[in-house]
Amino acid sequence: MAAVDMPVAGGHAEDSHGDPHAPYLKAKSGIGSWLFTLDHKRIGLMYLAFVALAFLVGGVFALLVRLELFTRGRTIMDGETYNRFFTLHGAAMVFLFIIPSVPASLGNFFLPIMIGAKDVAFPRLNLLSFYVYLLGVAVLLFAIVSGAVDTGWTFYTPYSMQTGASVIAMTMGVFILGFSSILTGLNFLVTVHTMRAPGVTWTRLPLFVWGMYATALMQILATPVLAITLLLLSAERFFGVGIFDPKLGGDPVLFQHFFWFYSHPAVYIMIVPGMAVNSELIATFTRRSIFGYFAVAMSSLGLALLGFLVWGHHLFVAGMSEFATMMFSALTFLVAIPSGVKIFNWTATIYKGSVVLASPMLYAMAFIFLFTIGGLTGLFLGTLSTDVHLTDTYFVVAHFHYVMMGGTVIAFLGGLLYWWPKMTGKMHDEKKAKVGFWFTFIGFNVVFMPQFIMGSRGMPRRYYDYLPQFEIFHKVSTVGTWILAIGLFTTAYTLLEALFRGQTAPRNPWGSAGFEWMTDTPPCLANFHETPVITRGPYDYHLATPEELDTGWDKVKAQAQAKKD
Repeated sequence: MAAVDMPVAGGHAEDSHGDPHAPYLKAKSGIGSWLFTLDHKRIGLMYLAFVALAFLVGGVFALLVRLELFTRGRTIMDGETYNRFFTLHGAAMVFLFIIPSVPASLGNFFLPIMIGAKDVAFPRLNLLSFYVYLLGVAVLLFAIVSGAVDTGWTFYTPYSMQTGASVIAMTMGVFILGFSSILTGLNFLVTVHTMRAPGVTWTRLPLFVWGMYATALMQILATPVLAITLLLLSAERFFGVGIFDPKLGGDPVLFQHFFWFYSHPAVYIMIVPGMAVNSELIATFTRRSIFGYFAVAMSSLGLALLGFLVWGHHLFVAGMSEFATMMFSALTFLVAIPSGVKIFNWTATIYKGSVVLASPMLYAMAFIFLFTIGGLTGLFLGTLSTDVHLTDTYFVVAHFHYVMMGGTVIAFLGGLLYWWPKMTGKMHDEKKAKVGFWFTFIGFNVVFMPQFIMGSRGMPRRYYDYLPQFEIFHKVSTVGTWILAIGLFTTAYTLLEALFRGQTAPRNPWGSAGFEWMTDTPPCLANFHETPVITRGPYDYHLATPEELDTGWDKVKAQAQAKKD
């Protein structure tokens, strides 16, 4: 990687946004510099703050739901409150946290830097997407205050037509949040196509960028379907138009088709960014180029395409024809291929690599283990004969969480620990980070592994009460949530401690060959002091110079020793 001394095209105006060569956190101060910023890095941090808050809220609801299930009968709440809490848990986690978590925070921050750009293509649109997200959050909060929804996060008809009016406010909030995703996706696509630095060819794009690109395609193509579905639901509720309600001549299964035509691509909107993060972690901590780079990149696009074709496996017991069920079952098996490509190629990269078991790498290896379980159990649900038995049981709950939390959330935490020094200029305590990891990893498996057993024995999901033979599994699962919570709070403490009291981070603390580590830590407002000219790939450790791979720890230790002396 080289650089030429040229003005950064279209860079931030010094008088309005601060000195483009100053660290982005210090380029300009005051609350207005955050509320009206056009800097993609600051917008990424604001997204990060709100998705972390959404994660906390959704996690609290999960703890309360599991606490209620610790014993049979009533423990801390009645059945109606239980329904509302697990609905709010699902809605907060899916729409407020998991979908925007990696793209809106880490993607916003690092995608332009990784391609040598000074910002995203449309900075004002980027800021607008953040405020649209906040508007959606505000509408969801109004729905909660006016009477929490008890339909589950899928809002299935006809029940969603008959329950409280807050369902419409909740769906409208989700509708608004969809526009935030569309604007973010549009920005990423145009940025990747038009703002790559000299030398950043398609075959030199970091795999993180490929993942964000595939996610952006899905966001733009799938999210409008959800918007149409929610508008139809509102029209039926307010004007009595027979669309989904059988009493009015509608078809409730039509809602399921509409909903899952969006929501199954949404599964990949959630998981592909996690896979993108994982590729970066594995490359850095094995000191190797990702095995089969092109195959891994294309597998992201393959997931984006196939994700639109498999929604029907959610409706196997909803009354589909035999031919349709066979086709959707076959397509479900087909979608496992690009996921398998990633798993096998990551494993091949680790094989005989110079593995460094830093805390982000622990999360990367946990991702492979947990997502493999989630993916393989998905094949049980894609098989007609077993899906009939397992549909709407705790087996589905466990499978979904092994994919979403065992995948996306684990990768998100690993990415935060990995890029925290670049974002804040401060290093975290590795010992605390590893303690947080082990509590998180063990707690997660204690929560959801028993749920596979419960589900295979017939325990239905979403039930407020259960038979005596399931009590031991529910107790173990609830205890697991407490272990998991300790791990997550330990990780949060580790990051916040680093932010306020952490050691100053060197430019490239992990010795990565990634392009984002070739600039200052933290980056300057314009990302680069000169326009970069890329002369190698992001994983070409054999072509990187010693200066590029220098971790800088010797200098940091010398400075710390000098202060002590």
